[in-house]
Amino acid sequence: MAIRDAILPEFDHEMETTRKTLERVPEDKPDWKPHETSMPMARLAGHIAELVGFGAMTFQGDSFDFAPGGQSQMQPTVMTSRKQLLEVFDKNVATARAAIAKASDEEMQKPWALKNNGQTIFAMPRAGVLRNMILNHVIHHRGQLSVYLRMNKVAVPSIYGPSADEGRM
Repeated sequence: MAIRDAILPEFDHEMETTRKTLERVPEDKPDWKPHETSMPMARLAGHIAELVGFGAMTFQGDSFDFAPGGQSQMQPTVMTSRKQLLEVFDKNVATARAAIAKASDEEMQKPWALKNNGQTIFAMPRAGVLRNMILNHVIHHRGQLSVYLRMNKVAVPSIYGPSADEGRM
């Protein structure tokens, strides 16, 4: 089995579940956060949407540098509306999925590095980047976002089975 064929079903499932979570982010609480050191809700939701875009980036060269020569290359995504958030997410899911779907095993095993001002943050095979930096990272932040939703009395969607808000077994 090709590596992409092992990754795509998991990718599809996690993106579907993540979208259901993002669909519930309240537009009227962009600055809400559970603690002073936490990301505000609009930034956390935007971060989840932007993270998926790294899936396609992983196949566009051998590395990505956030700040080459000390100059920031990215502006953080912040939710301005649910529509905008879902458009960013859906676009990133589509481009990442397309890149994964056409990747050969050789491409999946090729190293890729994330850098900041020339310093390597991590380097690993692209398949590992997809599992660790994309899927696991999105899942981690989706979990945080589900807590934000619960604390704001927004129904948490079923993620890996029924939630307290969507029926119990």
